[in-house]
Amino acid sequence: MKTDLEISQNYKPLPITEIAKKIGLTEDDIELYGKYKAKIDVNKVDYSKPDGKLVLVTAITPTPAGEGKTTTLIGLADAMNIIGKKTVVAMREPSLGPVFGVKGGATGGGYSQVVPMEDINLHFTGDFHALGAANNLLAAMIDNHIYQGNQLKIDLKRITWKRCVDMNDRQLRFVTDGLGGEKNGVPREDGYDITVASEIMAVLCLAESFADLKERIARIIVAYDVDGKPVTAGDLKAQGAMTALLKDAIKPNLVQTLGQTPAVIHGGPFANIAHGCNSVIATKTALKLADYCVTEAGFGADLGAEKFFDIKCRKSGLKPSAAVVVATVRALKMHGGLKKDQLGNEDVEALKRGLPNLLRHVSNVKNVYGLPTVVAVNRFPTDTDEEIKVVIDECKKLRVNVKLSTVWANGGKGGIELAEEVVRLCEEENKFSLCYPDDYSIKDKINAVTQKVYGGNGVKYTEQAEDQIKKLTEMGLSGLPVCIAKTQYSFSDDATKLGAPENFEITVRNVKVSAGAGFIVVLTGEIMTMPGLPKNPAAERIDVDDNGIISGLF
Repeated sequence: MKTDLEISQNYKPLPITEIAKKIGLTEDDIELYGKYKAKIDVNKVDYSKPDGKLVLVTAITPTPAGEGKTTTLIGLADAMNIIGKKTVVAMREPSLGPVFGVKGGATGGGYSQVVPMEDINLHFTGDFHALGAANNLLAAMIDNHIYQGNQLKIDLKRITWKRCVDMNDRQLRFVTDGLGGEKNGVPREDGYDITVASEIMAVLCLAESFADLKERIARIIVAYDVDGKPVTAGDLKAQGAMTALLKDAIKPNLVQTLGQTPAVIHGGPFANIAHGCNSVIATKTALKLADYCVTEAGFGADLGAEKFFDIKCRKSGLKPSAAVVVATVRALKMHGGLKKDQLGNEDVEALKRGLPNLLRHVSNVKNVYGLPTVVAVNRFPTDTDEEIKVVIDECKKLRVNVKLSTVWANGGKGGIELAEEVVRLCEEENKFSLCYPDDYSIKDKINAVTQKVYGGNGVKYTEQAEDQIKKLTEMGLSGLPVCIAKTQYSFSDDATKLGAPENFEITVRNVKVSAGAGFIVVLTGEIMTMPGLPKNPAAERIDVDDNGIISGLF
């Protein structure tokens, strides 16, 4: 069996200029990055056109068995084009952290991939490097301001801005810098986030123009002064230079799928520690270029989809037409208590124990957010007809159809029935709504997500979190939505609680504001904004030969 990389390397892509023509863009409307990648000049896009239909692809709580959300996203878009619906994919850029860590890339798999796979998963068009440079320029300007006399009276113990790097590196979570004497800076405790968790990433993904980007950067709170008042990037006069570093990064990237579907890829915040959606600019651009835009949000629907709705749609005015919840029988059996090496055998009882996970996700999307929904089951050869029937029968109780998908093996042709159902759902009555209103208090918003989306009983707060919520409320920031950072492996904040746990509380240990992004970050459990590499990182298996051919990349 060919690997994803081998399938990708054996495909001869169309020149990106040909892909651009499919969506009405000329060579003058794009900026070429070689033959197969380009950036879209959004100033050349006709935004007076009516929007296409927006479809969100989300998934059940992830397991080591895999769910194939991105693969389904890409295969669905290819299938929709096969049945004559002009469709564009809008998705996130991969982070180098997972590529060299354990999760892998974010370009799909099998015959439902975006290409050039190696380029996209590694440096792509340099967006993440630009984001890291802008983030770290701000960090440098903070410390230089302190070194040069600290006119803003920044409290060294209340600097909230961290440096970042796009790599899983636990060694950098907590550092002490500025050592080596007076000429080498001011000693202080510091730390790093992974680039995808940086507020700069969120700002880029939520900004809608250069002016909006600059204004958001200026609002970023980087520290508090000795009187407890916030100090912003604007106070440091950093916004102009930071925006200059991002002048190309703000432009969406255009590539293609193996089915020659145009794919707009831009931005990449993680959904467990950030808001998990591609950029507003990319999504809105895709909606003007096609009749359908198929997009995704990271991890399970309790993370990516919740933030897609409650943050991205709330802030941008986007209104989705339908949603797809992706699952596999194998993953559901893991939620039912089976080990990974037991998944090849039929076990209806384990499947039934794990099904509540799928049903809760489906109910959330359909009933909390009011969207027409279909379940896409990635079918494996070991799935039995009886197991598939159980999934179909249970989903029918929620008045949701199940469609089988074989897009990994068959590309778009393996998703025709799913595509037809998505098109049908897009024409249904849409009662899209949000989980909570803007005027809820910070605690009420956290509680609403915990009870309505996670299925928990309530929330506990550390003393530190209580103090922070009180401070943010006094600052007049309680009207912002919440971005809850928690484990991706459970509805709860405890990764060991699989399936659909009940009678639990989540623990909020830290709360901070991302004033530029326009949301409040809520840290639960043991979640970290700088991941670490596993015992056997994927980096150990990646190589390149004398001809520049990469191997071991999934």
